[in-house]
Amino acid sequence: MKRKMTKAEKTEARWCWFFIAPTMIGLVVLNFYPIINTVWQSFCETGDFGRGNTFVGLKNYIDVLSGGEFWISLWNTFKYALIEVPFSVCIALVLAVLLNRKMRGRSVYRTIYFLPMVAAPAAVAMVWKWLFNQQYGLLNHIFGTDTAWISDPKIAWVSIGIIGVWSILGYNMVLMIGGLQEIPRDYYEAASIDGATGIRQFFYVTIPLLSPTIFFIVQTRIIGALQQFDLIYMVMDTSNPALGKVETVVPVFYRYAFTYGNKGCGATFVILLLLVILALTVLCQKAEKKWVFYN
Repeated sequence: MKRKMTKAEKTEARWCWFFIAPTMIGLVVLNFYPIINTVWQSFCETGDFGRGNTFVGLKNYIDVLSGGEFWISLWNTFKYALIEVPFSVCIALVLAVLLNRKMRGRSVYRTIYFLPMVAAPAAVAMVWKWLFNQQYGLLNHIFGTDTAWISDPKIAWVSIGIIGVWSILGYNMVLMIGGLQEIPRDYYEAASIDGATGIRQFFYVTIPLLSPTIFFIVQTRIIGALQQFDLIYMVMDTSNPALGKVETVVPVFYRYAFTYGNKGCGATFVILLLLVILALTVLCQKAEKKWVFYN
């Protein structure tokens, strides 16, 4: 027989609901409702002046999938992720190992590498836009070249990827330093007794024991890279001839939804990108069982 709650327990339960209510309301208003509304809008055609939605079924999905813009932007998204994710993870891993050792000025170096994470995206975009400028940019001045770093369709996507790597490097490094500090020193002492050099300890001790942290960073950075918006939006002008080779899915969604006023098509872009992210997340979760070592 179920025991009835006492008056004190009921009071405690009410206070519990009172304290978690703001978070629950925030999740519903800011997360759950927008998701449901976006799915609904992907099956609708927006009325004049953004008012009224007419249900059109799968028409938006057919139009988006049959057109080339989604596939081009999706390929651009993958190109950006292929630069940002592996390079930012590998460089951050090396920096984390170096800055995890006892050395003079270690905190200063950590702070310097983390600074891009606290800088405003608009400021970062403006600085790199100046560095990459073809006429008076610092890079062309140093190398004595006349390269159109962000205007040449052949190399613009690489330039954008470099900015992405630089921007996220400090965040990945800090997470890896935290993971490195959780590895017991006993493993390294045992490896040294067995005659393992520093390089062998890195590949056979550090990486396996750090694999949970590396996996977390890789998975979250894949999701983040596929949703890249602010960097491309602020660095690439609409008149830039390389925009078509760089523009990812989210800027295309923004253009359709807020420039063209076609929220149905814009929502369709977002839902299709969500399905791609879900598929990649499932693959990552399956790969976790083979590649991640939990000590």
